[in-house]
Amino acid sequence: MSRQVISDTGAVTEKKRFSLRFDIDLAKTKTAWWVPVLSVFLALVVCGIFIAANGMNPFTVYNKMLTGAFGTSYGITETLVKAIPLLLCGLGIAVAYRISVWNIGAEGQFIIGAMAATAVTVYFPSLPGYIAIPLMVVISMAAGGFWGLLTAVPKTHFQVNELITSLMLNYVALLALDYVVFGPWKDPKGFNFPGSPVFTGAQSLPVLGTTRLHFGLVFGIIAVLIYFLMVKYTRWGYELRLIGANPNAAKYAGIHINRHIIIVMLISGGLAGLAGMAEVSGVTHKLMQGISPGYGYTAIIVAWLAKLNPLGIVVSSVLFGGLIVGGYSVQTIGLPSSISNMLQGAILFFLIGGDMLSKFRMRRN
Repeated sequence: MSRQVISDTGAVTEKKRFSLRFDIDLAKTKTAWWVPVLSVFLALVVCGIFIAANGMNPFTVYNKMLTGAFGTSYGITETLVKAIPLLLCGLGIAVAYRISVWNIGAEGQFIIGAMAATAVTVYFPSLPGYIAIPLMVVISMAAGGFWGLLTAVPKTHFQVNELITSLMLNYVALLALDYVVFGPWKDPKGFNFPGSPVFTGAQSLPVLGTTRLHFGLVFGIIAVLIYFLMVKYTRWGYELRLIGANPNAAKYAGIHINRHIIIVMLISGGLAGLAGMAEVSGVTHKLMQGISPGYGYTAIIVAWLAKLNPLGIVVSSVLFGGLIVGGYSVQTIGLPSSISNMLQGAILFFLIGGDMLSKFRMRRN
C-alpha cells in the first residue's frame, strides 16, 4: 500500500508502507527444528481426543505405553529389538532422500533380504556359524541392493517415477515370500504352518544374555557411524548434499547424477536387506508369512522425523520402537495394539503439514 505526499519542493513522492505477505520457496528453505517436536505433540493431542471419545483416559493410556516400552529392563530391550530394523531401514531411506530419490520400497527390500538370508540356511544347512552369519549378511545386502536397483535403473534410463516402481515392488516381494513359505521352503515339521525350518544356533545372531536383544544392534551402530562419516567428511557425501540442494548446479559442476541415483539405491536397498537378515536371524529364527509388520513403511516416518540426521534417526527409531512395544502394553487395559499405528499415522500427517508450513516466509514490500 502507498499514498502520495507533497514535499517541501512541491514534488509528489511516494511514501511506501510496510506490508507483509507469505511466500514459499521450496528449494531454499529448510525445515524448522520445531516441526518434528510439534508434530509429535499434536499427534498425541489428537489421538488423545479419540482415546477419550472411547471412554479411556488418554494420560492413563500414554503412561501405560511409556512404562511398557521404557519402564522396565524387559521393555527397554524389546524397544531396542523393534528399533533395529527401523534404524537400518531408516538409514537406507535417508541415504536415498539425500538426493531427493523417494524410496518407498524398503518394505520389499527388507523382505527380499530376509528371504536371501533364509536361502543360505535352506541350501547350506551345515555351514559353521563363522561362515554362515557373514554369508547371510553379504547375501541379504546384495539381494536388497538388487531390489533397489530395480527401481534405480528404470528411473535413470527411462525416467520412470521411483515412487511407483518402489511401491509396486513391495507387493512383488510379498508374493514371493508367500510362494516360498507355502511352497518349496515350507517346514515339513511345522504342523502345516507356512514357514521355513527353524534356524540352528550357528545360523542365529548372538543375543545379550537371556534377552532378545541381538547382534543386529551392532550392525545398526556401525551403519550410523559410516553414514555420518561418509556424508559429512567425504567428497561423495559433499556431492550428495550438493545434488540434494541444487541438482542443476550439481549437473553443471560435472557430477553424474544418474550414477549417484544408482549408488544410493544400491546402498538403500542393501541396508534394508540387512535389516531383514537381522530380523529373521536374530528375532524370528525362521522365515514366515508377515515377517515384517510394516518396518519399511514406518522407517519412512523415522527418516523424515529425524530430517535425515544420523543421531536423529537413532532417536526416532527408538521412539517408534517404543510406540510398537507400547501398543502391545495397552492391550492389558482393553485397547487394541493398533493405537500405535494411529499415532504413527498422526505423526506423519503433522510432519507433512508442518514441513509445508515451515516453508512459508513473511516478506516486507
